[in-house]
Amino acid sequence: MQSTSPSMLTKFESKSSRAKGIAFHPKRPWILVSLHSSTIQLWDYRMGTLIDRFEEHDGPVRGIDFHNTQPLFVSGGDDYKIKVWSYQSRRCLFTLNGHLDYVRTVFFHHELPWILSSSDDQTIRIWNWQNRSLICTMTGHNHYTMCAQFHPKEDLIVSASLDQSVRVWDISGLRKKHSAPSSMTFEDQMSRSQSNQADMFGNTDAVVKFVLEGHDRGVNWVAFHPTLPLIVSAGDDRLIKLWRMSETKAWEVDTCRGHFQNASACLFHPHQDLILSVGEDKTVRVWDLNRRTSVQSFKRENDRFWVIAAHPEINLFAAGHDNGVMVFKLERERPASAVHQNQLFFITKEKHVRSYDFTKNVESPSMLSLKKLGSPWVPPRSLSYNPAERSILVTSPTDGGTYELISLPRDATGAVEPTDTKRGTGTSAVFVARNRFAVFNQSNQQVDIRDLTNSTTKTIKPPTGTVDICFGGTGCLLMITGAAVILYDIQQKKHLAELSVNGVKYVVWSNDGLHAALLSKHNVTIVNKSLEQVGTLHETIRIKSATWDDAGVLLYSTLNHIKYTLMNGDNGIVRTLEQTVYLVRVRGRTVYCLDRSAKPKALTIDPTEYRFKLALVRRNYDEMLNIIKNSSLVGQSIIAYLQKKGYPEIALQFVQDPQTRFELAIECGNLDVAVEMAKQIDRPKLWARLTSEALAHGNHQIVEMTYQKLRNFDKLSFLYLATGDQEKLNRMAKIAEHRGDMTSRFHNALYLGDAQNQIEMFKEISLDPLAYLTAKSHGMDEECQAILEAAGITEDQISLPELGKPQSPPKPVVPVFKFNWPVKPISSSNFEKALLEQGGDEEIAKTNGFADEEDLLQESTTQANGAMEEEEEEEADGWDMGEDAIAEEENDFVNVDSAEAGAGSSEAELWSRNSPIAADHVAGGSYETAMQLLNRQVGAVNFKPLEDRFEEIYMAARTYLPANPGLPPLTNYVRRNVDETDLRRVLPLIPRDLESITSNELGAGKNAMKANKLEDGVQVFKNILHLLMVNAVKSQTEVVEAQNVIKTSATYALAMSIELERRKLTGSTQDLSSFDEATRKHILELSAYFTIPEMDPAHVTLALYTAMNLANKNKQYSSALSFANRLIEVGTNSKFKETARKIKQVCERNPSDATEIDYDQFAEFDICAASYTPIYSGSPSTSCPFDGSKYHSKYKKTVCKICGVSEIGAPASGLRLFVPPGAK
Repeated sequence: MQSTSPSMLTKFESKSSRAKGIAFHPKRPWILVSLHSSTIQLWDYRMGTLIDRFEEHDGPVRGIDFHNTQPLFVSGGDDYKIKVWSYQSRRCLFTLNGHLDYVRTVFFHHELPWILSSSDDQTIRIWNWQNRSLICTMTGHNHYTMCAQFHPKEDLIVSASLDQSVRVWDISGLRKKHSAPSSMTFEDQMSRSQSNQADMFGNTDAVVKFVLEGHDRGVNWVAFHPTLPLIVSAGDDRLIKLWRMSETKAWEVDTCRGHFQNASACLFHPHQDLILSVGEDKTVRVWDLNRRTSVQSFKRENDRFWVIAAHPEINLFAAGHDNGVMVFKLERERPASAVHQNQLFFITKEKHVRSYDFTKNVESPSMLSLKKLGSPWVPPRSLSYNPAERSILVTSPTDGGTYELISLPRDATGAVEPTDTKRGTGTSAVFVARNRFAVFNQSNQQVDIRDLTNSTTKTIKPPTGTVDICFGGTGCLLMITGAAVILYDIQQKKHLAELSVNGVKYVVWSNDGLHAALLSKHNVTIVNKSLEQVGTLHETIRIKSATWDDAGVLLYSTLNHIKYTLMNGDNGIVRTLEQTVYLVRVRGRTVYCLDRSAKPKALTIDPTEYRFKLALVRRNYDEMLNIIKNSSLVGQSIIAYLQKKGYPEIALQFVQDPQTRFELAIECGNLDVAVEMAKQIDRPKLWARLTSEALAHGNHQIVEMTYQKLRNFDKLSFLYLATGDQEKLNRMAKIAEHRGDMTSRFHNALYLGDAQNQIEMFKEISLDPLAYLTAKSHGMDEECQAILEAAGITEDQISLPELGKPQSPPKPVVPVFKFNWPVKPISSSNFEKALLEQGGDEEIAKTNGFADEEDLLQESTTQANGAMEEEEEEEADGWDMGEDAIAEEENDFVNVDSAEAGAGSSEAELWSRNSPIAADHVAGGSYETAMQLLNRQVGAVNFKPLEDRFEEIYMAARTYLPANPGLPPLTNYVRRNVDETDLRRVLPLIPRDLESITSNELGAGKNAMKANKLEDGVQVFKNILHLLMVNAVKSQTEVVEAQNVIKTSATYALAMSIELERRKLTGSTQDLSSFDEATRKHILELSAYFTIPEMDPAHVTLALYTAMNLANKNKQYSSALSFANRLIEVGTNSKFKETARKIKQVCERNPSDATEIDYDQFAEFDICAASYTPIYSGSPSTSCPFDGSKYHSKYKKTVCKICGVSEIGAPASGLRLFVPPGAK
């Protein structure tokens, strides 16, 4: 395309045979093209795709039109037919027959159900498409009627013919006839007849109002102006004529001369005072309506133009030519604008400079008028603002490119002409410093750096092929070529960086100047200030503009959406657009933009999705949690995104659908949620999947439940065998017998080693030989004799194979059915930890000793056996990792044998030599030396509680492989340092390591406290002490952690024991009035001492709540007040704290105790773990050398009540759990 002035902006082109008719859809980005080849094409010009083809006409299709509200279009062709189509059902609905020659044009009426057609049969016809009938035939032309159109508002039709005339028809009579219940009155018909407007057949429905003659050849096209009483026509005399009409007459106004061949079609610009025409001279021409002079012309090389159409709403035109159709705009609609801080400066359609304040949402009056800048029909291209001088730099593409430097007035007083302007030629101009701007001239490929007086201070030769320049940071320029962007330092005159990226049109800098977005037609490339690429994305629809959110998210607009993209390339849709806009600023939930009319708009958006994704990328878990709780961010897209990014545990927070929750729970290993959802859905397929996942986790308790749900009895029996649950295995045998399942019954009997049951089963199913063989092999002679007697034979009549010794069923090394198998725990993600921290108060169960208050002011009774209330507590993030090391004692080694291993020494013997750790000696089978080590290290004297632990370690450090018959199995020793090659350093695997104990047993103990199962809790914590006493860790840091776990376990065991002692005395009652004075005193003291051990805050809260209620009930108001104050200060449960405030108000009236107890809230003291009495600071005391429990001196040389192993007050060197590499 060539042009005599700035070229048109082509938006879409299609290749096809000659296009004879064009129609825009009023709302959708569609265009209908009727071709000379008989095809009708439906294109999406925005996407550049062919949507559909319609092919029922026989011969060229010349006329085409969309209905403005219904899903219809109409076509007319050389087969004399008019067809009405539905583009929804994609078929022809009906055909209107009546014309006797080619149909040239067809148009829908804008209101009425009419179709207007013109034909080579010299008639113009109006059809009713609803009842599919011809309602009017207009005759008068005496040659081919080339075009006929309705007036957009009035009851008029204009037609053009090869008889060289243009006719205007009045169809008001036709409207009255078909809109009113009755036809025209006789007087109306007589008056119209007398006005000489009836046609030759006496038709008064549509009569000729004006005949316009002036063309010297046939007229090809005619059109009304959308608002003014004007008509434009195009003819074979190569002229474009402008006509004006009034109520009584019409006349020629002027002629536009310029076409070199026949003028094919013309129309008025819908929004500007312009005329557009096309002709067989291969040109599209634009004329000034007021001056009737040529404004622009565009020429194709080889294609004649036949038709032109305008979009009814937006600034788009289409022209049909010999090889297809082209959709174009006459001018850029992007308003020139610049943003500085909270102000937007922009240029309106009237070429006035205005500002918009983002904080006040106020648009200023016009500051300046730029009417004289460039051509009146060409808007300014760009605007650059200099805040230091309050001046603007405006460029216009007119005359090869011009720029003006203008100072803005301080106050907006109206559209005044600028007084002091600096002008020059240049394609682009942009400020690069407070007193410098750069001007790029594309014609001579030169960049001039100018000062504010417009004097050149420096000249730069840009890279070959440079098409534009943009601001590149202070003192720098971005030079844009067709295939690259170059960062150029003006001061140093050198290229700093170059990035290969095609077709960049605009550059948008972030608010902090650290990143920029390079926008091309279909791509966004994000770079940092050094021009290093950070990310890129592609859009199929044109990208129009972009702006940065304060958080570093890029929002960009396409023709119909506002979208976002993060630095890592994640993107999505923020909102849809009814009209194209140009983004300038984002603030919170508001996007500020300019529309194509250069009017500022504030659009509301929901930034939740991209803020959530940004928080996810930055791992800002608090922000994510806040968004999840306070927004409705849902949908498959966000769930799929979280799964794709590897955050199924977060996706779980958004989902309510049980199936989806189950899938996510399985993915993130959250078996609790998976079980809950599986119970809701209750499908065998889900139970089977849960089984596999639970097995992988070592959670055999869930596996047991799933097997029960699936009624998979055989697998259930085998699971009980593997976990050592004899009781349930016996139950499975009974179930198999009840079900009559002999195979299952045999398996269970085999697992149990129950030969009698096997024999009974064989008898029942008449397999006496097998019953006899089983009895014989197990030495059951009486049973054998009974079977022989029943069969009526003797032993002599039976030949038996050689029988071996019957094998007993395998026994599990450690019965683990009470607990799940120890596996490496899955640590909580940071998000899950954040979620736990924000857990709110929950309803708390009632059980013995943890009671709610009822009526505090009435000295209310609290329910006995009531249940404790507990809120979801935060799990500890980790123990204190101090640097204190445990001193190593040389005498910790027990010399089992010589220091060097002799010939024939097993690896188990090496373990005992290589380590001073008791657990390693146990694994090696040297129990004696292990006990000696424990005695020296922790004063161990009672080893009965450690018996199971010794066996567990010994068996776990070995695996056995069956050998040949008659030979013992092969023993394989399992190491914990598998990569070690030096035999002097190999060490055994110790089961139930510190991480497993911390995750499983410690959590179970604290859960027992929560659930008020104190007896179970005491046993769990004592078991932890035994596990850690005979254990090994991986580092010195873990030594400190293990010491903390020991201390915590001892503390909890003591606290629970105190409370159990109190409950043993009180039973189920809370009223102590029936007890004698000494017992009542002791009970109250135990309740108070329960609050002393240093437990987790949530558990201290429970202790304080219990003690406060018991004291309040028994008129111990001073003690109750003390507990209430502490509860208010350190409590974690809001409901308990509210209760404490009420009790405090009551107790403050009479702060005295009915019974004096040995409890001083202000003194520092420990609790004796044997007598549960206080040991005040300075009093003689002793302690357990292992767990640190305190005792009165009289308990010295007795066994510790907490661990049950160590001697109180015994000398000890300290527990050894770690062997440093290279040490012995």
